[in-house]
Amino acid sequence: MDTLILDLLDPEEARTPPMAMKDYSDEFRADAVALYESTPGATYKDIAADLGINRATLREWVLRDRERRSIAPAGSQPGPAATAAAGRRAVSDDPDDRNRQLEARMAELEASERKPATERDILRKAAKYFAGETNW
Repeated sequence: MDTLILDLLDPEEARTPPMAMKDYSDEFRADAVALYESTPGATYKDIAADLGINRATLREWVLRDRERRSIAPAGSQPGPAATAAAGRRAVSDDPDDRNRQLEARMAELEASERKPATERDILRKAAKYFAGETNW
């Protein structure tokens, strides 16, 4: 009788099961935020798609983490275009400017080096989690 009432109200919705709320571990959330933060020019959409989570969920995690650490919102950080322009910046004759440029470039390279390691760790943890979840 209940399905008949649901069919009358919205037949398409009655056939579609509701989306299950997923409960992610704190470790997974921290890893996802670390991956986003360590990827220069990353978008919420790209990282969320890689991890198989909702873009809004990842954004919420990142904003909460930044608020917890008291960091400025993403809008104040340089985007991919600014990062690319910084890479093409003319080399200065001033040693202090040159050092700052080299330090910024080194930080970029270290962040891009951390990304594959972070992704690998996340995938290992996910594989371990799902292997323990199956009851074949």
